[in-house]
Amino acid sequence: MNKYLITVLSALTLAGCGDIPSSGPSRAAIYNSNYSGSEAMVAKSIEIVDVNENVIQQLLAQRKLHDFSATLGMEPPKQQYIGKGDTLQVSIWEAPPVTLFGSSEAKTRSLPSSAHITTLPDQMVNHQGKIDVPFAGEIMAAGKTPQEVEAEIVKRLHNTSKTRAMVLIANNVSSNVTVVGEVTKSIRMPVTAAGEHLLDALAAAGGVRQPVGKVTIQLTRGDKYYSMPLDNIIRDPRQNIPLFPGDVLTALYQPLSFNALGATGKSKEINFETQGISLAQGLARAGGLDDNRADVKGVFIFRFEAGNALKWPSKPILTTPEGKVPVIYRFDFRDPASFFIAQSFILNNSDVVYVSDAPVAQLQKFFNLVFSIVFPISTATTIRF
Repeated sequence: MNKYLITVLSALTLAGCGDIPSSGPSRAAIYNSNYSGSEAMVAKSIEIVDVNENVIQQLLAQRKLHDFSATLGMEPPKQQYIGKGDTLQVSIWEAPPVTLFGSSEAKTRSLPSSAHITTLPDQMVNHQGKIDVPFAGEIMAAGKTPQEVEAEIVKRLHNTSKTRAMVLIANNVSSNVTVVGEVTKSIRMPVTAAGEHLLDALAAAGGVRQPVGKVTIQLTRGDKYYSMPLDNIIRDPRQNIPLFPGDVLTALYQPLSFNALGATGKSKEINFETQGISLAQGLARAGGLDDNRADVKGVFIFRFEAGNALKWPSKPILTTPEGKVPVIYRFDFRDPASFFIAQSFILNNSDVVYVSDAPVAQLQKFFNLVFSIVFPISTATTIRF
């Protein structure tokens, strides 16, 4: 019987602790990969970063670079430009003795100084970007300011009469901001010299239909787009940036989430608000660390990070086709300072928070497996003999 038990124990030992059921790799396995060949090169290229105050400051600085105020600036458009389809109102002042418009059918009135003001019929800027002014001919208006068109009219009439001109945009159809997505009503809002801001456009659209804490605002300008949580924009007045003609605002309802795995109170996907939550809050929502299993030195966050987020410790840097760097952040909760750092470490959407099993928990599983096999065999052998 003893020989038989020794044989069983030897077989289990040869199988190794690595075959014991587990929810994921141990802390040692993450640091010391058992891969060989090309897989080993990939494993060694994955960045493993021990989180400290310096790392936190670098990550927070990267987040600030994505603020609307930092990326797009806070200066409003300096000029309002005329576009195709806009309707212009042109008024011309004339002083005697020569008046070109004094007896025309256009709306004319005299001033006490005997000067005449003639307001021409409203005229739409045509598909070529031009308007037609009597005696001045076709004038390019699209892409110019009203003041530039005024100067061109005066220049062309200068040799004929003493004139001054005033050009107003009577109907603005080219300088607009488009607001779509999770808003009460999708609209196109004119951008005027008053300098409309981001929240002005959302208000004009009737506000958002979803809770503010779960809405992300995406601003598309030219061929680039930028995103920020609406809650952050409301809390920080600097993010309520001026809008430019052609901007597109999209209100996105995107519940963010991270995955809690390993030796946590519960393994599940956990949603969080668009303004973000800290690692400390995330672990609390996951039920904290499992007292019977968790390795307090093995709390990891798996993330694809921007290539310039940190000064990476490993070379060469492994990147995805999108330029992202696979990173494993590690926390050591034996150190009380880690609890303060965890309050400043902000979780990203799709992060994986993994807590490895403690070595003693693995050993306990091994002995449980041994006794679950050996004890029935030992009992059956004793009864037999």
